[in-house]
Amino acid sequence: MSIRELRALEKSDAKQGANYKRYYLVGVMEATLAAHDAGVRAGATDSICLNGRRLAPAMAEGFYQTELKRNSDLYEADMPVTLVMGNALSTVYPC
Repeated sequence: MSIRELRALEKSDAKQGANYKRYYLVGVMEATLAAHDAGVRAGATDSICLNGRRLAPAMAEGFYQTELKRNSDLYEADMPVTLVMGNALSTVYPC
């Protein structure tokens, strides 16, 4: 899903749109971490290191929004949400 599509999803339902966005971002965060771990097991370089630090589902939206604000000139609306989340996680949890 692109950044533009996620924004549209949030606005699509006045009552539940924000919840849809939050749940999607939690799923993206978990999938990004799972894909990263699989890549590391396959020999890729480690780029996200939790090192015992706290990571909760409630943090996903904050990571996403902060990354978009921090690098607003980098991201275009048609870029994938997974790219933003991956960059956010590697910034917050560097190795």
